[in-house]
Amino acid sequence: MLNACLAWLRQRFALPPEDLLRDRVYRRLWTSILISSIGGQITLLALPLTAAVLLHASPTQMGLLTAMEIAPFVLFSLPSGVWLDRVRKLPVYVVGELSMGLALLTVPIAHWMGWLGMGWLYGVAFLLGCCYTIAGSAAQIVLTQVVPRERLVEAHAKNALASSGPEVVGPAVAGLLIKLVGAPLALAVDALMLALSAAILKGIHVVEHLSERSGAGFREELAVGLRFVRSQPLLPVLAATVGGWQLCHNAALVVQILFATRELGMSSSAVGLSYVGLGVGTVLASVFGHRISERLGPGPCLVTGIAISALGWGVLALAPLGPWGVAAFAAMLSLFGVGAVLIFINFLSLRQAVTPQPLLGRMTSTMRWLILLPAGPGALLGGWLGEHFGLRSALGFACGAGLLLAAVAWRSATISGVRALPKIDHDAAAAAA
Repeated sequence: MLNACLAWLRQRFALPPEDLLRDRVYRRLWTSILISSIGGQITLLALPLTAAVLLHASPTQMGLLTAMEIAPFVLFSLPSGVWLDRVRKLPVYVVGELSMGLALLTVPIAHWMGWLGMGWLYGVAFLLGCCYTIAGSAAQIVLTQVVPRERLVEAHAKNALASSGPEVVGPAVAGLLIKLVGAPLALAVDALMLALSAAILKGIHVVEHLSERSGAGFREELAVGLRFVRSQPLLPVLAATVGGWQLCHNAALVVQILFATRELGMSSSAVGLSYVGLGVGTVLASVFGHRISERLGPGPCLVTGIAISALGWGVLALAPLGPWGVAAFAAMLSLFGVGAVLIFINFLSLRQAVTPQPLLGRMTSTMRWLILLPAGPGALLGGWLGEHFGLRSALGFACGAGLLLAAVAWRSATISGVRALPKIDHDAAAAAA
């Protein structure tokens, strides 16, 4: 009887023969993302809670903290893309994971030594941003070396599931951990997770054939990447759309923890428990995002994600005090999770689908630079609005601007007309070079 039950379970939950997770290399990459995401849930709460609760940061200081994490994208994205097209990407990815772990480990050490202040957190946020800028771009390119291009939406959806799975239970566990040992010491756990993720990545075998150097200088190669992005009708419009969403997202992000702790009176553990809503939203979008994208098309699916996340910020802006306000905070996180996954599984797939392999580094860094240029001003604007007009005003701005952005994008045939992944235009690539 037991054997029959086990056989039924194996048959019921067995992966389809063509599932990407049956590929050993992709499965190892996916596992690394899963482990890194578990630790990331701790940092997602512990870093802003250290600033807001332990160091009593103002809304403007919270905006500066977010802006310091974004600044490396503006400063280093473009040159890092040229460099990435010259080197192997997997080692860069591994070193980035280890570097983030070391940066986070300095926070509990500084707290123990009595050195911890907002200046220290600004420095850690800047170092994290540097790693996200360089190693994050390398990670996106590594995926294209493991997965066929026609399956990129599916791969990004599975990666989103690896990231969102921990978001269901991770925030509650992170909130409990922060309550038990404090936010600074909790960051050491994420450092350990990142070290384990790097160890798994180091064992991946990726065959990468570096392109022959053209003999062009650094500035010439940088210009080729910029010209390629400009030459593609889709890429500049995508950059403007997702960049506008980043402005709205960061304006809301810098005040939402302050709103929860100061307006709604939530404890660190209650905030962590509410972040389960984010996990539920991202899991749902990760599971069904590929099918939704196939049904609507990548472009309309991306625009739908912008509208859903904007509605979430509106829910919190109008939230009453008391239990219904706490429920609105969890609902906002859930709607944001759904929207963000629908945006990025399509955004990443679209930009990678139209780019030849030798230009992936420069395209990735250029697009990340373009979409994050508005993020810093968005964070500063959200902090300024929250400090001078109340925290709800920043959330209301994010909602209104996000819905306007979705309406404009829906009327753009360049985005809403994309019903399938486009192909590489080799003539445009050659013209850019």
